Amino acid sequence: MIVLGVILLIIGLLAGISLLTTIGGVLLVVGAVLWVLGASGRKVGGRKHFF
Repeated sequence: MIVLGVILLIIGLLAGISLLTTIGGVLLVVGAVLWVLGASGRKVGGRKHFF
């Protein structure tokens, strides 16, 4: 999710498409939050690890 967010963010910035930039930023933030929660040992969505 983080990688997809970064890709969409870069494409959105290079192409000047604000929708892709917004979606990429949201995916990047959500992916980072899920990664931190999974790394801290908390269950995310019923799973011990979020990949």
